[in-house]
Amino acid sequence: MRLALLVPDGVGARNFLLGAFPEAAEAAGPLAVLHGIPEMLLPPFAAHLAGETTWRALTPSGEGRVVTALRNSLGYAHMYWANTQAMRRRLARPVAATTLARRALLETARAVGRVAASPSGIAVLDQCHRRLAGRDAVVGDYRRFFEQWAPDVLFCTHQRPAEIVAPVLAAQSMGIPTATFIFSWDNLTSKGRIAAPFDHYFTWSEHMRAELLRYYPDVDPARVHVVGTPQFELYARPELCSTRETFFHEIGADPLRPLICYSGGDAGTCPDDPGHLRVLLELIRSGAIAGGARVLLRPSPVDSGERFDAVRAAFPELIYSPPLWSRVPGMAWSRVMPTAADLRLLANVARYSTLNVNTASTMTLDFALHDRPVVNIAFDATVPPPLGVPLREMYYRFEHYQPVLALGAARVADSPADLARCVNEYVEDPSRDREARRRLVELEVLQPLDGASQRIVAALGRIAEGRSAGSKPHLTPMSG
Repeated sequence: MRLALLVPDGVGARNFLLGAFPEAAEAAGPLAVLHGIPEMLLPPFAAHLAGETTWRALTPSGEGRVVTALRNSLGYAHMYWANTQAMRRRLARPVAATTLARRALLETARAVGRVAASPSGIAVLDQCHRRLAGRDAVVGDYRRFFEQWAPDVLFCTHQRPAEIVAPVLAAQSMGIPTATFIFSWDNLTSKGRIAAPFDHYFTWSEHMRAELLRYYPDVDPARVHVVGTPQFELYARPELCSTRETFFHEIGADPLRPLICYSGGDAGTCPDDPGHLRVLLELIRSGAIAGGARVLLRPSPVDSGERFDAVRAAFPELIYSPPLWSRVPGMAWSRVMPTAADLRLLANVARYSTLNVNTASTMTLDFALHDRPVVNIAFDATVPPPLGVPLREMYYRFEHYQPVLALGAARVADSPADLARCVNEYVEDPSRDREARRRLVELEVLQPLDGASQRIVAALGRIAEGRSAGSKPHLTPMSG
């Protein structure tokens, strides 16, 4: 199988270039990587792949105003029709634009999307968008590359970035089957529409598969493949784990004391993170949280961490452990790139922390996979609420997080006192809610963790075989 791997951002690079996937893909045949990695950050990724790999930087899209308007209209139509909690929140906000022309474009797109908010209306917009976007000169550039390299399959690691549209349309115009990976558990309900019309879709679980078919009724169920996710494969790699004593020595902590990991979000979605972290540290200083716990702060990889400077100065006992991702000044968050060293750091943080504190974060799953308790913060640290509504009314109403709450897989703190109580109970008995965490993992992530890359490559191989046989493959969803 000749595989073209489309990696538009840092999260895709982390999941598909630094783990087990490259070895599995290279064992199946030649590999070409179409990527959004800044040139100066590319060498470590190239070194990680053992075989001969063709690397090609993604070409910026040259789409005009009409295509941009159609793409935005399609996104708005999907949100008006799908009508999830997160989408309603987004649609309730005023259009954000820096120029009058941009504002007019978005307002028009929103109005068109509201009118076209039905499966039939979405289908019409989708066809118009495909037709006009397919005329972009960049599509021709990708066609020439595919003619030369001749892939059997184009596989995209993230379904949302606009940069993926041109290569996907180019591949489809040449009869090359396309597939995408739904890269996170919240993407189908709390993010926008899938950017390109793929032939096949890969999901983490049967639960995610059901969501995809609900919100994309035009997708053929036989072309949705349950494969798990390589995002968590690092946790099945024992070579990444230090001993407890070694890890605590590295971070400057006492292995006999509880360690609380505070996982931050990005500044836009979790603006109260510094305030919440301050509350947690004050509770420990005052003795409201017992046991001499230490707090380790792990910000989001796309967060520079500067917004925590005041808290770090006020609480020197805080362990600051930023993700070991590389950034190029001035580049967008999607160009912040992971390193192999961060996989080791995260594996040990998740393995050895007593519990995790976050605001409805994906890290809830990371720690549940290690049977580590999680406390979710649901109170506002500043007044008025920086998100415009009370925090409890925001992320804890989103569809993707409802199973966490329904199962009781994490405890939700509605006040600082509640936070202290939840943390104390978990420190006293980390086995609390163990069965709920197990059921959450069972629902959200196909097991075993270390088989995801192999399952993805195997499914891609069957898609390639179907193409070489001269017919569209009819594949049943994988379940293991």
